[in-house]
Amino acid sequence: ADYYQLGFNLRSNIFQGGPLESRSLMKDSYTPDVIEKAIRDPKNWHGRRTDELGRWHQKNALNLNLQKAFEEKYG
Repeated sequence: ADYYQLGFNLRSNIFQGGPLESRSLMKDSYTPDVIEKAIRDPKNWHGRRTDELGRWHQKNALNLNLQKAFEEKYG
């Protein structure tokens, strides 16, 4: 009986899914001009500066991904 009830609900489109447009708390809290004026500095992340070790880890991750791609492509 539950199986047929579920089938009926699916056919009648009761479960329509989530909203097509996603919402964010930041966009709802601030006006668009504040978001456009926000400065995004990749070297200063939430008050923490990217140091030499952080840059090395980024380069190392890119290098590992490149090596993996080469191995997949050329064996």
